[in-house]
Amino acid sequence: MRKSDQKRDSKAVKRTSQIIFGERQHLRAVLESIRKFRHQDDRSEQEARQLEALIAERTAELNGITPEWDKRVAEARDPRTSADRLAEMAQKAPADDYLLLRTISEHPNTPSSVLALLARHSYDAIKENVARHPNADYQTLETLAADPERPLWFLVACNQAAPPMLRERLRRRMDAAEAAE
Repeated sequence: MRKSDQKRDSKAVKRTSQIIFGERQHLRAVLESIRKFRHQDDRSEQEARQLEALIAERTAELNGITPEWDKRVAEARDPRTSADRLAEMAQKAPADDYLLLRTISEHPNTPSSVLALLARHSYDAIKENVARHPNADYQTLETLAADPERPLWFLVACNQAAPPMLRERLRRRMDAAEAAE
């Protein structure tokens, strides 16, 4: 392997569910565009079949991360999904299923125990959702606000469900940061 190939491989982006889902959505949009094109010929039909195969590959990748991935994400987006079911899905989801876990972290029924677990995830968008979530408990919000690596304290300060004492302390920090500018 050449050094340039080794360097490129070491910087490869991990293909999480969020990346694969985005690719699949793009492929679906291109397929829809081809199908809407008025001049259908053998070439456009061949392109459509190739796109369908690529979409099927992405779907298989998603199902390889989490079985029945589309069904799980739809369930996590459903406002009727119970707190118990969200907790079960969060426990079973692999850490690299960023999109499913992000969706669970946004759900209004997600219990504080699950939010505490998700607050330790490596993906910033999940932590940001937890910092804003009305069900996050005091300890979780305090931990996120104290994170030296990320400015999550600002989101916690704006979370109306955070305890008033914590919000006030963080708002003073916000005021001090603004005054320093």
